[in-house]
Amino acid sequence: QVQLVESGGGLVQAGGSLRLSCAASGRTFSSYAMGWFRQAPGKEREFVAAISWSGANTYYADSVKGRFTISRDNAKNTVYLQMNSLKPEDTAVYYCATYRRPFTIPTMQGSLYDYWGQGTQVTVSS
Repeated sequence: QVQLVESGGGLVQAGGSLRLSCAASGRTFSSYAMGWFRQAPGKEREFVAAISWSGANTYYADSVKGRFTISRDNAKNTVYLQMNSLKPEDTAVYYCATYRRPFTIPTMQGSLYDYWGQGTQVTVSS
């Protein structure tokens, strides 16, 4: 059974930083792309960032490009999301997810990710 456990969320002032972590188990982590998504109250879930299985390729939503960095440590079965210059509109529950097929370039479509974590709350105050 695949398990994803996010951590690192919290309350931060605008302009601050947070680093989210997602620890994975139950699958050969290094074979699968990973993604981060977020959902704000009253809004649909949206793509934030994704990283290929090796970590060589990364992808970002326009809204976070230049501020957020996704990375992974395959030895630790963990993917990270470094969030800098946070804005109030970044407030959301953040989820990590694993892509459904191994050795496949990820997309922004949430429906193509098959396992999800429970989410971690990020709140940015103005």
